[in-house]
Amino acid sequence: MDRIAKYRQIIKDVITKYAQFYPAYGTIDVETIFDEAKDHYEMMYVGWQKHRRVHGCVLHIDIRGGKVWIQHDGTEDGVAEELVEAGIPRDHIILAFHPEDVRQYTDYAIA
Repeated sequence: MDRIAKYRQIIKDVITKYAQFYPAYGTIDVETIFDEAKDHYEMMYVGWQKHRRVHGCVLHIDIRGGKVWIQHDGTEDGVAEELVEAGIPRDHIILAFHPEDVRQYTDYAIA
């Protein structure tokens, strides 16, 4: 399995794991979006909590230029370390939700 195919599978596995857990309140569906053609992967919450509409991204991860870009991470502990433990090197993970000038202070890639 080539490197990008391995990254795709790891990302899908991690998102699928998180998608098993539903919010405790409301009638909310968990949707996963796996677009391998464009290397775009998301987990969304969609539904209602009483009279309030719930529609939002929980996880958004892309593969760009051979690296894994975490665009949004709404999980409690963050998924970056899980990706490392699953086999993606730290220098191939970008915490894209941080500005470029802040990324240098993380344990992950800048870009």
